[in-house]
Order: sequence, then structure tokens, then C-alpha cells
Amino acid sequence: MLRYILRRLLQIIPVFIGATLLVYYLVFALQGDPIRGLFGERQPSEAVINALRAQYNLDQPFFIQYLLFLKNVVTFNLGVDFTGRPIADILASIYPVTAQLAVMALVIESFFGIIFGLFAGLRKGKIFDATALVASLVVIAVPTFVIGFVLQLVFGVKLGWVKPTVGVTADFNSLLLPAIVLAAGSFAYILRLTRASVAEGMNADFVRTATAKGLSRPRVVTVHILRNSLIPVITFIGADLGNLMGGAIVTEGIFNVPGVGNKLFQAVNRGEGATVVAIVSVLVMVFVIANLLVDLLYAWLDPRIRYVK
Repeated sequence: MLRYILRRLLQIIPVFIGATLLVYYLVFALQGDPIRGLFGERQPSEAVINALRAQYNLDQPFFIQYLLFLKNVVTFNLGVDFTGRPIADILASIYPVTAQLAVMALVIESFFGIIFGLFAGLRKGKIFDATALVASLVVIAVPTFVIGFVLQLVFGVKLGWVKPTVGVTADFNSLLLPAIVLAAGSFAYILRLTRASVAEGMNADFVRTATAKGLSRPRVVTVHILRNSLIPVITFIGADLGNLMGGAIVTEGIFNVPGVGNKLFQAVNRGEGATVVAIVSVLVMVFVIANLLVDLLYAWLDPRIRYVK
């Protein structure tokens, strides 16, 4: 197990370099001058522009800029954005909001997806199963921004049950509706995954053996059917956790959530390469760690899985 963990940790290095290099290249290839874009129509002198370019290493070739960025990361220095504010301070202020939103969405989609999927799988071919499949297919087919605008209009504007936008003060009540919107698509996938795994597991030999031994129905369902059916679901949830922690640009944009997605979108528009790559670097680390934790959960869910090789 220890060797497996160390090997997975070493895999972070090429993943980190590959992801950040690709993002840095895409940002570098964007058209326009980000320094001139800061000033709009009132352009400063060339001396000021050249000084700012030198300050942010924009006067250096692409690979020199990237190597300087890696040097800063190794020394735990993410640099500053175009306003002069340290990027680490920006992440410290916006990431807790995105983390809270992601955790709320993950709890909603996991709890309701597994519960509804379990009941649908146990009642395969019946009315509840058919209704759940149709409803989940509708949720998957409808774009996220449509769900977001509809729920915002109905519950935020018409009924007034929640605030239509989050704003600066992001608390549990204001983040509940964005979390539901963010969890909607993944909830449908988790429901369908759980339903398919449970329906397949009901015909497994070990389930029939457990039933023949006289075990109670709740124990057979929870210990033998559900536990073994959660492996593909956990895989999806682990990957989705990395995506959620990365922030949802569409959802955060609709509800004006001051999170990572909003900041990343703004940085891309402004051509702030250092800010974009710094945020993406943190997201890569979160995604890799989330997937590592998921792999380690496999051994608990299914003791047959071993990490010897």
C-alpha cells in the first residue's frame, strides 16, 4: 500500500508540469496585449508599458516565463496579479467559498443520487425505476445554465425563498440554491450509475448465498449489494470532487458567487497568465489528491482489491 501511495504521489510531478505547461501555452497564445488592456482607451507612455512588462516577465520568451513560474511555485511564491495583489492572498479569500459550495453540492448529489439509485435498482422495471430514469435523463439533457436561470427566477425572484444572487457575503443559505444547480447534473449520473450497479449486483452469486444463509433483507442490501455497487459511483464522485473544487464558471457566474470559477474567468479575459496558471496549478493538485483518496477507498469497499503491484 505504501509503495502504491508513493508511486501515485510521484505521478503528480509529470501531471503538474504537463497541465501547467499546456495552460501557460494557451494563455501565452491569446491575442492582444494584457498590459495595454489594463488601461483601456487611456494608454500610458511606452516607458510605463515596458516597465510593467518587465515587472511581470512579459518581455521574456515563453519558456523563460514558464521556468520563472515553476521557480516561484517551488519557493511557494505564486506571484502577484496585475493589480499588485499576491495571488496566494486571492486564493485564500475565494477558495473557501468554492470549497463550501463544492462540499454542499457533493453532499446533495451523493446522498440523493445513491438513495434514489438504490431504490430504483431494487425496483427495476417498476414505476419508480422508470420515473427515476426519465427524470435523470431530462436533468442530463437540460444545460446547467438553463436549470440555474429557471431556479433563480422561480425560487429567488418569484417566490423570494432565497437570495437570487450570492454577492460578497457567501453563507449557507445563499449558497444552497447554487449548490443544488451545481449538483443537478452529477446527481442524475450518480442515480443512473447506482441503479445499474445495484440491479446487476442483485443477481450476483454472493447475494444469493447471503439470502440463502438467512440474512435479513436490510443487511443483504446494505452490506452485500450497496457496498459492492458503490465502487463505480465512488470513482465518479472522486473525479467530480476535483471538478467541483475547481469551481463552476457557469454556476458561479449566474449567482455571482465570489469563487474560483469567477476569478478564473476574469483572469482569462484579462490575459493574466500568472493568475490563470496559479489557479489551475492548485486545481490540478486538488484533483490528483481527490483521485488518490478514491483509489484508497477501493480497498475498504472491496477487500479483493490490493495495491501490491
